[in-house]
Amino acid sequence: MEQLERRVIRFPKPLGAYSQAMYVKAGKLVFVAGQVALDANGNLVGRDNVMAQTQQVFENIGHVLTSAGASFGNVVQFTTYLVGREAIPPFIQARTQIFPGLFPDSVYPPNTLLLVDGLVREEFLVEIQAIAALP
Repeated sequence: MEQLERRVIRFPKPLGAYSQAMYVKAGKLVFVAGQVALDANGNLVGRDNVMAQTQQVFENIGHVLTSAGASFGNVVQFTTYLVGREAIPPFIQARTQIFPGLFPDSVYPPNTLLLVDGLVREEFLVEIQAIAALP
């Protein structure tokens, strides 16, 4: 697969595993709808467990990217929705564990994190959408 030309902007220093901005020269864009913690059979993964839901959400994003001919190396933006402020620490912990495998070069896409009162179903605690750029 052809490498995506990308350059990150990290000023001021980000608060976590993300970049302030990313410049890409893209040929095609892939817009990944918000993914939630449902497995391939439509079953909830991680009831009341933000870490488990976060892991499943990134797994789902990976499947969508692969089916579109992309990978996490093509992701240029995430938007994350968390239910309640108490979800932030376990989300950050899960992301810290997951990201080295997804982004071995430590070049993280920009991420906007939003706190919400709820998602489409009460048991969902995490939803993440992504935009990927193909060369």
